Amino acid sequence: MRHSRDAIGDLVSQLDGGQARRPPPRRSASELSVGIVLWPRFPLLSLSGLTDALRHAADTGDQSRPIRCQWKVLGTPGQRVISSGGLDVPIDSELADPQRFDYVVVIGGLLSSLDEVPKSYPAFLQQAAAAGVPLIGLCTGSFVLARHGLMAGRTACVHAYHANDWRRLFPSLRFVSHNDFVIDQDRITCAGGVSVIELAIHLIELHCGPDRAGKVVHQMTVAKSGGHSLMDRRKALGYASSSNRRLHEAIMLMEAHIAEPLEIDEIARRLGTSKRQLERLFVCEISTSPARFYRQVRLRFGRWLLVSSDRQVGEIAYECGFADAAHFIRSFQSQFGMSPGKLRAALSSG
Repeated sequence: MRHSRDAIGDLVSQLDGGQARRPPPRRSASELSVGIVLWPRFPLLSLSGLTDALRHAADTGDQSRPIRCQWKVLGTPGQRVISSGGLDVPIDSELADPQRFDYVVVIGGLLSSLDEVPKSYPAFLQQAAAAGVPLIGLCTGSFVLARHGLMAGRTACVHAYHANDWRRLFPSLRFVSHNDFVIDQDRITCAGGVSVIELAIHLIELHCGPDRAGKVVHQMTVAKSGGHSLMDRRKALGYASSSNRRLHEAIMLMEAHIAEPLEIDEIARRLGTSKRQLERLFVCEISTSPARFYRQVRLRFGRWLLVSSDRQVGEIAYECGFADAAHFIRSFQSQFGMSPGKLRAALSSG
């Protein structure tokens, strides 16, 4: 069963009360698929920040299976690319068919090494742009895109350290240097460093939903300590970027026990607290009880299975920790205002 990503996005937005943004069209079986092109002497932090965020979002618990997100390092098969720190990374897929990815990411390296690539690398970026695949430039990846004529009419996000280099090399192209990232039409640029994680969280929230993005926030401990950024993230991610350790651990326990849900008493016991204290924590931080939050996580997982697979409703109910299909259907209807069957019927007719 393969549904239009537009149809899925519209329905998911409706089921969430219109709060979800409509995601871009799906290009692969996973919710988010990324092809990564490494330029010589690239920074490992940009690669690891992106891929670690994707792997946390891709699976339940800490299993790291590339299910809901997929990523490939593209280039000449059998070769390896040396990072700026001297460690090298193997290529695991050839430069072919950019349309299999939702995004093609280029991670730039030292400016002195920007021309040290085979002609097939910039040609692939041109092919992706011509096919309408959004391009992402991380670190000096923005310089790579600009050098090959792919930033015309767009604004780039450039690290302040390289601002003068940008002015010297591309005097006619706009740039900013005080943002985590900039999205300008079908080009996304990021200054690098920990800002890569911020960008990854944004893309995961857009394609995979707030639960997946929230999991990355908690797993990678990127919560900020107050101000408007924290409030914006509370609204965007569906559950808070709290610094409370017990809340983080409770959510991770729930994530790891979807098919066989734990009792709230048991979660509290494992965390070394009481059920009442845990309930107070959830109400204070995310304005709902742990039981209700747990049920919402399981139902959102069930909704993803409904729109992304051909599994029977009874099987999905079991995967989500419900005793039978009837219980799952009633809970799903109550949560989303639509039965699982009607959801699939609506997608089939869309």
